[in-house]
Amino acid sequence: MKRFEGQIVMVTGASRGIGMATAERFAAEGAHVILLANNADELKRTAGQFENQGYPVLPLCVDISDPNQVEDAIEQAVSILGRIDVLVNNAGIAWEEPFLDITDAHWQQMINVNLNGMFYVAQRVSRQMVKQMSGCILNMGSTNGLAGEENYAHYNASKGGVVLLTKTMALELGRYNIRVNAVCPGYIQTPLTESIDDAEFVGSYIRNKIPLGKVGKVEDVAGVFAFLASEDAAFITGESIVVDGGQLA
Repeated sequence: MKRFEGQIVMVTGASRGIGMATAERFAAEGAHVILLANNADELKRTAGQFENQGYPVLPLCVDISDPNQVEDAIEQAVSILGRIDVLVNNAGIAWEEPFLDITDAHWQQMINVNLNGMFYVAQRVSRQMVKQMSGCILNMGSTNGLAGEENYAHYNASKGGVVLLTKTMALELGRYNIRVNAVCPGYIQTPLTESIDDAEFVGSYIRNKIPLGKVGKVEDVAGVFAFLASEDAAFITGESIVVDGGQLA
């Protein structure tokens, strides 16, 4: 039997990169996946790819930084599928920018998506899971939420907030049989990074920062999300699991 047969799994930021790989991993293991993303064209394309593979999906176009859109999407998902067993709270943004140059607008945008948006989705899904008296929530953190990096003050701050949000959720939701953990990737190659990082940069990064001598792939992160949602992780909550090839070590 597949690990997530009959389960309903919601993945935000599901139309590309780590989110898409994670949604595909859960679908391949038997889950009915709810795909949330804010780009309608990408979402339609991804949903079509999943359906062509025979995976049942429910695509919903949502801007997670808008609490009203989040509320409506979760109500719609529950009305159609009846429950949400796992939330992979993955959606986020990032860009490089010196601390002294960060504008108020850029600061607000980063916090609104990476921290506020994660809170809106997690809280609304948690309310449904409390009714079920069961669930698993997995927030997307980052090694940048555990150790600083130059030129990413707004991103670092948002991900640091996610780590402490995760711990507090775990403390408050455990009584409802809801587990909450964060996954904190390091440098992961995605279609976006491959388009902007040249071979020289990647080679230098690997040599100087990653003991395993390679960069991570989206499948590496998807596998950790799947493990944490499985019964093999039934006694793990409140943790931030680092996936970085040894970089922080």
